[in-house]
Amino acid sequence: MSKIFTPTNQIRLTNVAVVRMKKGGKRFEIACYKNKVISWRNKVEKDIDEVLQTHSVFTNVSKGQVAKREDLASAFGSDDTTAICKEILEKGELQISERERHTQLESIQKEISNIIAGLCVNPETKRPYPVSIIEKGLKDVHFSVKQGRSPKQQALEGIQLLKSVISIERAQMRVRISATGVQGKSILEKISNLGVVEDKDFSSNGINLVILTDPGNYREIDEFIRAETKGKGLIEVLNLKEIQEGEDVVE
Repeated sequence: MSKIFTPTNQIRLTNVAVVRMKKGGKRFEIACYKNKVISWRNKVEKDIDEVLQTHSVFTNVSKGQVAKREDLASAFGSDDTTAICKEILEKGELQISERERHTQLESIQKEISNIIAGLCVNPETKRPYPVSIIEKGLKDVHFSVKQGRSPKQQALEGIQLLKSVISIERAQMRVRISATGVQGKSILEKISNLGVVEDKDFSSNGINLVILTDPGNYREIDEFIRAETKGKGLIEVLNLKEIQEGEDVVE
């Protein structure tokens, strides 16, 4: 009886997402589970075994052709296939059909719009915008979604672009600052430039402030108070988003 011969450097895989990278003049590919590549790049998925179908590195996934170890060592300076897979996963190009690419971009666009709607308000009403208004605004400014980049980072960039077509700002956070044994006026002067002071209480040995500020200012405030009070100041977040209750009527 004749035997079927399968080359030892061939592995057959199905339902696979391919990530490709050219290095050292050669093409290398890895086989991943669908929908996992973006999750890995966005730091949502952290288990490499949930992303890779196999830790093998290929020259051609569809034909099951595994790369030679000497080629890997020459191109990557190592034949550690797991480390090479991670590099390809991070820097390589995800091979998907135009239909799949369109679907993924639509999904990312919706996520970005929802993030913006959750972070921002109309500064005049202090109420959030409906997601539909955010989506229309992004379309009006020709916002372009980028695969492989964090939706949160893209949302922050989108907020800046939206300011050209609608009145929008980050929802303010309310913070209490307490410090003893310091010159309150110097702290008040700096903090007033970073937010709206709602309440202030001076005493002979310190200061208590309540301010509304953009969440993006929190780190600067924290670093300033630590330095000014030599680590003895206290910053307390009273609420993360100052939003008026009720619903807007959108014309």
